[in-house]
Amino acid sequence: MKFLCGSILIALLMFNFSHAQDWPNLKRYQMDNAALNVPQPGEHRVVFMGNSITEQWLNIRPQFFSDKSYINRGIGGQTTPQMLLRFRQDVINLKPAVVVILAGTNDIAGNTGPSTIEMIEGNIISMVELAKANNIEVVLCSVLPVYKYPWSPVKNPDQIIIALNRKLQAYAQASKIVYVDYFSAMVNNQNGLKKELGEDGVHPNRAGYLVMEPIVKRGITKALKQN
Repeated sequence: MKFLCGSILIALLMFNFSHAQDWPNLKRYQMDNAALNVPQPGEHRVVFMGNSITEQWLNIRPQFFSDKSYINRGIGGQTTPQMLLRFRQDVINLKPAVVVILAGTNDIAGNTGPSTIEMIEGNIISMVELAKANNIEVVLCSVLPVYKYPWSPVKNPDQIIIALNRKLQAYAQASKIVYVDYFSAMVNNQNGLKKELGEDGVHPNRAGYLVMEPIVKRGITKALKQN
């Protein structure tokens, strides 16, 4: 038992050390990125940048990504500063025509420390500006509705999400980029996620992704017309 406890402690320490050395998780997609070819003429590559909601999309609905130039670069648990740090590697260097940015909910949950709405918005704006500077069109997504985070129950995210989405929508309109509104299609009367669209109140299930897919496809089509 003493040996087992010691082994668990060593494993935890090694995990924390590794995480501290690669805080934005740059290693996660390095090999996948290196294996990608340059987009072919006429290919409209789309990169999905996000957290677990984006990452699990590929697992739950792989057919949405098959037979398309859609590349999933979601990493579970990530916040906007982590995404910003890997944005060049996981988006710009892949030379997409469009990037779909879905980010912010983990910041509100406090995954990497306290964040204000202004901090979250600022990191997202920085990603948008990097994309635009590299001739990449942007589809900026609303944060999905959440009433309570199971892993951070002391937070009250519903009104914060509404306020952040208003800011993101206003910024998108002022900057003439595409904004897609998942929130309105998925929210219940408590400003949380509809139960039939996600069992834990945060992450979509298959039904949830089926709601999201036509919304984002319309956004991508609109963005490609601006390309």
